[in-house]
Amino acid sequence: MQIRFKRAASIALAVSLAVGAASAMAQVMVGGAPMLPTKDIIDNAVNSKDHTTLVAAVKAAGLVDTLKGPGPFTVFAPTNEAFAALPDGTVDMLLKPENKGKLTTILTYHVVPGKIDAATLLKQINDGGGMASLKTVAGGALTAKTANGKVMVVDANGNTANVTIADVMQSNGVIHVVDKVLLPK
Repeated sequence: MQIRFKRAASIALAVSLAVGAASAMAQVMVGGAPMLPTKDIIDNAVNSKDHTTLVAAVKAAGLVDTLKGPGPFTVFAPTNEAFAALPDGTVDMLLKPENKGKLTTILTYHVVPGKIDAATLLKQINDGGGMASLKTVAGGALTAKTANGKVMVVDANGNTANVTIADVMQSNGVIHVVDKVLLPK
């Protein structure tokens, strides 16, 4: 009985993500702005009102040229609310020039080489028996899994971020919006 339930939940999640992916191909809105698949990660992100902190951090870390490069990249992009949920003063501390190395490590921990759309990620999760390990550009690993019809990404500390918008296609990869900042050990 439980196997049938898990299979039905997997099918429902796949259908939900496929419908989301089909509408994503039309035009995805993030932070009140259209995300155009003809633009790169940076050119789209700067238009999202929900990602101003992420854009400021990418600039402070000197990663603009990298994320405008050919990639492809998969970016798990935390919202402003995700950054605001960090302990008081964390973002201000990370944006200081003397903390550029730490900021770069945190930001590149949100980036996985290659273009991993939701369908591919779900396949990796299913092939992995319910979990998929994703090696980040920073060198650490993230764990992707599903629960209650949601795709989640777990960092090295056990903190879980929910994918709130999947398959925001870019000319040099894909963005999945997440509701938490992922932190390496």
